[in-house]
Amino acid sequence: MAPSLAIKDTSAERNRFSRRTLTLYVLVLGAMALLIGRMVQLQVVEHETYKTRSEDNRIQLQPIPPPRGLIYDRHGVLLADNKGVASLSIVKERAGDLDATIDRLRSLVPVSDDEVASFRKRLDQRRRPLQPVALKVTLSEEEQAVLAVNRHDLPGVQVDTQLLRHYPFGELFAHVVGSVRRVNESDLQRLDPVRYTGTNFVGKRGLESFYENSLHGQVGYRKVEIDARGRIRRVVDEQPPTAGMNITTHLDSRLQIAASAALGERRGSIVAINPKTGGILAMVSQPGYDPNSFVTGISSAEYQGLVTSLDVPLFDRAARGRYAPGSTFKPVVGLAALSYGKTDWQDTIDDKGFFQLPGQERIYRDWNWTARNAGGQGTVDLRRAIYRSSNVYFYDMGSRLSIDELHEFASQFGYGSVSSIDVADAQPGLLPDPVWKYGAKGEPWYPGDNVNLSIGQGDLLVTPLQVATVATLIANRGQWVRPRLMLSSDAPLLEYDPPEPLGPVLGPSPQDWENIVDAMEDVVHRGNKGYGNNGTAWAYVGMDIAYRMAGKSGTAQVVEIRQGEEYDEELLDEYNRKHAWFMAFAPADNPTIALAVLVENGGGGSSVAAPVAKEVVDAYLLPQLAER
Repeated sequence: MAPSLAIKDTSAERNRFSRRTLTLYVLVLGAMALLIGRMVQLQVVEHETYKTRSEDNRIQLQPIPPPRGLIYDRHGVLLADNKGVASLSIVKERAGDLDATIDRLRSLVPVSDDEVASFRKRLDQRRRPLQPVALKVTLSEEEQAVLAVNRHDLPGVQVDTQLLRHYPFGELFAHVVGSVRRVNESDLQRLDPVRYTGTNFVGKRGLESFYENSLHGQVGYRKVEIDARGRIRRVVDEQPPTAGMNITTHLDSRLQIAASAALGERRGSIVAINPKTGGILAMVSQPGYDPNSFVTGISSAEYQGLVTSLDVPLFDRAARGRYAPGSTFKPVVGLAALSYGKTDWQDTIDDKGFFQLPGQERIYRDWNWTARNAGGQGTVDLRRAIYRSSNVYFYDMGSRLSIDELHEFASQFGYGSVSSIDVADAQPGLLPDPVWKYGAKGEPWYPGDNVNLSIGQGDLLVTPLQVATVATLIANRGQWVRPRLMLSSDAPLLEYDPPEPLGPVLGPSPQDWENIVDAMEDVVHRGNKGYGNNGTAWAYVGMDIAYRMAGKSGTAQVVEIRQGEEYDEELLDEYNRKHAWFMAFAPADNPTIALAVLVENGGGGSSVAAPVAKEVVDAYLLPQLAER
């Protein structure tokens, strides 16, 4: 029997076809709807976002660091300048293989290991994306040419011209003017990230640090079109930066040079002040260092040499060095004794070369005491005690004064505090009292502490800036002017908010001031009446001087002399020898310069420091006297 044939159902097939067609049509419409929706989202809803991303691939906003304000001396001589240099930088995000790029660059131009290490350190610091990081700060013209020829093979590498800080006098003003140094991680945490965008350096010492806000200026911006290699094709828009404010100081570069020359190769400091204005004319700390090295890049070996040197060239002796003032403190003790009625100008003592407190065995000796010369200086009043620097007289005054009286009076001269206005990192020194001693040493204040304090020894510590300030106060007969460096600026300075003026030193009468000045003149000018009656500095500076100078020498022990021992300078290590001080002002009747000289481990104040002071004052006054 033949099999039956199936009958074709055309209606069912048409229905299936229609359903499939409809489904496909719906899918196509859905896909088109998704595409249209996505296009709307991209072109309308997210238009600005993708426009910005597109622009970032082509347009870049670059910060323009502001030119740093200039620093001048009182005569308009530049102390801190800006110099244009070509620098080699790398944009990490465009460089690809960074190690390969550095190796390629080192095959083309000299790049030291220190420069590479410094570059990698800065690269790890917090920074903006696409910000160039300097690999080599200064390029010669030949090195620039080599890099230009190979530019096509150096993606992410760029040569930029930038202004770098330059210090024309090198180490001469290193401590007082200070220096700028590269921004580090701690700087980034405290600096305004917007204002310091693109800035690689910040003031770290001296005036550069104190007036940083004013010297820095305001950052500018430019919008540039770049190609795929990061090279600038054109500038689309630009907002120029605002330069920092220029500052003119009281400093006199000619006097600074003379002061440095007078000090020579010796360690020490000289601070000179105009008593009429408080303007600091010279501020020398030796040895110094070349601040330009910290701008262009200092090698590890060079830096370690500075850090480990026994002469500590990085240390600012003028504002931060703390030393016993020695006999430069005696005029203050004498004025204190007068003010509290413990003595007068006619009162005398018998200087036998030593002093003992009642009921004690300890002997306090005069400065020139030896076993062969133990007779003392005889009858001494305050005037003679100043010009002959009688320790015994001031031991006696110290025993008469209470520590509260001595501390209260000495604090009026700025001991134990910072009285300067704009000297960065100025230290207060130390004016000890019973509260300090008990807290620091766990001991009470003894009568012997007063005796040591009366000749500027014991725990009393001062800076050369403070001693120069004391000389200024005596020159002004007790009238205060705060020491300051800034003379003027081309706009109001952001940091300059001068403190309240200090009142006059209370206690001494006008005649007391004149008498103390006369006694200090005798230090320099009293001579030709026998050795025992000469001023301590007369033989060294007083025999050939064209003006009247008032001064006071000081010799401060570094190591303690035991009871019964004699001081032998030659047996001591150089760094344990006495410090030599001399403070002075001139002309004595109408002073225009007051100064302090410290020769570290130099020996006698009169023989070593006084000639240095005279040389500085000569450099300042003799040209003025010649013009009259």
